[in-house]
Amino acid sequence: MGLCHGKPIEKSENPIVLVENEPAFNSRTGKSSSKFPFYSPSPLPSLFKNSPANSSVSSTPLRIFKRPFPPPSPAKHIRALLARRHGSVKPNEASIPEGSEIELGLDKNFGFSKQFSTHYEMEEEVGRGHFGYTCSAKAKKGSLKGQDVAVKVIPKSKMTTAIAIEDARREVKMLRALTGHRNLVQFYDAYEDDSNVYIVMELCTGGELLDRILSRGGKYSEDDAKEVMVQILSVVSYCHLQGVVHRDLKPENFLFTSKDEHSPLKAIDFGLSDYVKPDERLNDIVGSAYYVAPEVLHRSYGPEADMWSIGVIAYILLCGSRPFWARSESGIFRAVLKADPSFDEAPWPSLSSEAIDFVKRLLNKDYRKRMTASQALSHPWLANYHDVKIPLDMIIYKLVKAYICSSSLRKAALGWHGRTNAVCKCNAMQLKENKPFSQSVVALAKSLTVPQLAYLREQFTLLGPNKSGYISLQNFKTAVAKNSTEAMKDSRVLDYAHMMSTLQYRKLDFEEFCAAAISVHQLEGMESWEQHARIAYELFEKDGNRPIMIEELASELGLSPSVPVHVVLQDWIRQADGKLSFLGFVRLLHGVSSRSFQKA
Repeated sequence: MGLCHGKPIEKSENPIVLVENEPAFNSRTGKSSSKFPFYSPSPLPSLFKNSPANSSVSSTPLRIFKRPFPPPSPAKHIRALLARRHGSVKPNEASIPEGSEIELGLDKNFGFSKQFSTHYEMEEEVGRGHFGYTCSAKAKKGSLKGQDVAVKVIPKSKMTTAIAIEDARREVKMLRALTGHRNLVQFYDAYEDDSNVYIVMELCTGGELLDRILSRGGKYSEDDAKEVMVQILSVVSYCHLQGVVHRDLKPENFLFTSKDEHSPLKAIDFGLSDYVKPDERLNDIVGSAYYVAPEVLHRSYGPEADMWSIGVIAYILLCGSRPFWARSESGIFRAVLKADPSFDEAPWPSLSSEAIDFVKRLLNKDYRKRMTASQALSHPWLANYHDVKIPLDMIIYKLVKAYICSSSLRKAALGWHGRTNAVCKCNAMQLKENKPFSQSVVALAKSLTVPQLAYLREQFTLLGPNKSGYISLQNFKTAVAKNSTEAMKDSRVLDYAHMMSTLQYRKLDFEEFCAAAISVHQLEGMESWEQHARIAYELFEKDGNRPIMIEELASELGLSPSVPVHVVLQDWIRQADGKLSFLGFVRLLHGVSSRSFQKA
């Protein structure tokens, strides 16, 4: 049974240029794993075409998920970098230290209690990683007296760089801040002596999710998969709200508390986790090959990378095979970037359309089109599952902030979402009385508008509207404060929420909240996007479209004088009447900025 394995963290302030035909970092084994023959921070599929990572891979071989694959041999130069990070290079193999990684004068005093042996009696080893190991232990005194616990032991002899020390310090700090969620392994305390750091946690005896999958012949039924997915999404949504990205989500890092068939599932191993502010991106490549998101390989990612990993886990649970597979890790990464997972082979044709849509909306290569953890819990596949609680979603903050700062013309274009809410209140009799209009309503309802609105209604309620049905920007601060932990302070999510109140004094009813909080990119990721857009444009034509000069449009978009607006914007406006064209309307929904034109 693997339990909270110690894993190295690969981080460097300098970009790592990876070489063709060599494997990159694999956090599971603590060794370096594969090659990424590219290094530009370009996370979007539309920009992949110039990447030398492109290959002839067009589909992923269907590899049945029967047993874990051993990792390939690590690339020597990546292993050397990892060794320098943790100070395990022999004298004759050492290279120039990287900035803060000088080994002299390191302070290995963490300030933890030094009474570990007084409180706990160590027992058998239950797991081992590259830079630490985990043992079971029994508490001898204190509030846990007589209780079995898990102890992750990190030898100080391996902490020969400042970064390695900070890695261990951050892991303890993060576990202490996040503990308390029912699907997260409980942290009890941290100790140290001259030789080791001891992290005392809940002992989970039910084995890894990976073992449970294998014992079931490689896959779950839809109902059983839902039970697993709800628990995974619950803890991940909790972490993301706190500004914590796990970065190594995989079946091996979820443990069952007992052997019981319906035992609670616990997320473990935050050794690769990091803090991220809502408007920031991470750039270091970490994780496990089969579960790594495309944008991680392009060194620009956020919490959406965890959602990709959850999509891979969901795919495995439902069909028993990996969505992206190759015989080398470099081949896996190419498949992640280029290939589409197969939904044609058994058992996919026999599964529900909701299950397939759920997985597809997580395995979208454009991270902007992926569902968040809260949205995934609201998906029709899981919406009727018992005990589903939809938590506050930080993407709402980002979208509302962008809406408040956007142009008045874009706000008018977005206004159709609010109309959708009003329209969905119509009953069947009203629809029959207005056939042209009712057809639009039915189309919107069939394209997942109603579940989307249910999610938005839940988010609006969590923000605490007043008796008149309005929320102010102060509500955003209050809602975050109710959910804050010490982790949220380190990720500066609270600062981000406080910043919103300085934008302008505004009150939003539910209709305008919908206009502000729906992501156009996420709608674009749905198969019914074109239908959404056409109906939206028809509504905009009736209420919001008017003649507009190209110069006025350029001003609304904030284009610089250097942009040739009459060339760039000529297809945005209809020549017949000077009104916004459908193409212009769609681009306006996306909030095109002057930077986009300058890049083009």
